[in-house]
Amino acid sequence: MCRRGTVTTDIDSLIQRSGRLEVDDIDFKAFRQHPLDPATLRCLRYMHDVEGHTACYLRDLLATRAHRDPEVTAFLACWCYEEHWHGEAIAQVLHAHDEPAGRSRLAESRRRLPRRDALRPVAFTLASALTPHIVAVHMTWGAVNEWTPQSGYARLAAKAKHPVLSELLRRIMRQEGRHIDFYTSSARQRLADSATARRITRFALRRYWAPVGTGVMPQPELEFLVKHLFGDDEGRVAAQRIDRLVGRLPGLEGLHLIEEALDDVTLTPPQDIAVRAAMRRSAQENQNTKEQRRAC
Repeated sequence: MCRRGTVTTDIDSLIQRSGRLEVDDIDFKAFRQHPLDPATLRCLRYMHDVEGHTACYLRDLLATRAHRDPEVTAFLACWCYEEHWHGEAIAQVLHAHDEPAGRSRLAESRRRLPRRDALRPVAFTLASALTPHIVAVHMTWGAVNEWTPQSGYARLAAKAKHPVLSELLRRIMRQEGRHIDFYTSSARQRLADSATARRITRFALRRYWAPVGTGVMPQPELEFLVKHLFGDDEGRVAAQRIDRLVGRLPGLEGLHLIEEALDDVTLTPPQDIAVRAAMRRSAQENQNTKEQRRAC
C-alpha cells in the first residue's frame, strides 16, 4: 500500500505558502545603471522561455493518470502558477535591457515548436494506459527537472555577481525548493512501494531524459547555457551534486544523468569514456579537498 501521509502534509504546507513571487521591492531600474553582461542575458532569455513553457508541460501531465490524484493536481496547480510568475519576473529583467519578453516573446517561441509537439498529449495518454506507474515517472522526472534549474540559477548568480539579480534568483530558488520537496517526497514513496515503478522510472530516465528546455529551445542555446553555467570545475561539482541527489531515490543509484548530459555538450566526439571518467574523478577530488578544508 502506498504511504501518502508525508505527501499530504507537504502539499498542505505548499498550498498555504504558495503565491505570486514577491518582486515589488526589487529595483529593476538598477539594471539600467548596471546592465548585465551578454552571456548572463542569453541565459536569462533561455530561462524566461522555459519558465513560460510550464503550462505546456502541465498539458502533458494532465493527459496521464496524474489528473486522478487530488494531491498531485493540487500541487501542479500551485507549481504552474508560481512558475508563471518566475517567468514574469525574469521578463522584467529583460525589459530593463530593452529586450522582448513576456507574452509576445512566448507566443513567438510557441510558434517555433515542431509539429510533433501537438502529439505529445497522445503519447503521454498512451504511456499512462500502459502502466499505472506513470505518475512515479513524472514525480521523479519533475524532481530532476527542478534540481537542475535551481542549480542553474545558483550558478548564474555566482557568475553574474549582480546584487539585484542575485536577490531575485534567490527568491525564485526558494520557491523552486518547495517544488523539489513535493516532487522528491512523492517520487521516493512511489518508488519505494514498487519494484516495477523503479524499473520503469530508471529506464525512462536513462532512455529519454534530457536537460530542461530540450526540444523547446534551439540546440545552440541549450549548449551555450550548459557550457556557461556548468562547463567549469564549479559547474561540474554542481552537476555531480544533482546526480548524488538523484541517486538517493530508490532504484536510481549510479545513473549520472546530469554529468553525462554535461559531457555530451562539453566534450568533443574523440574524447572517450576514459577521458570523461578522469574529469569526473578530478572534480570529485577537488570537492573532497574543499570539504576536508572546511572540516578543519
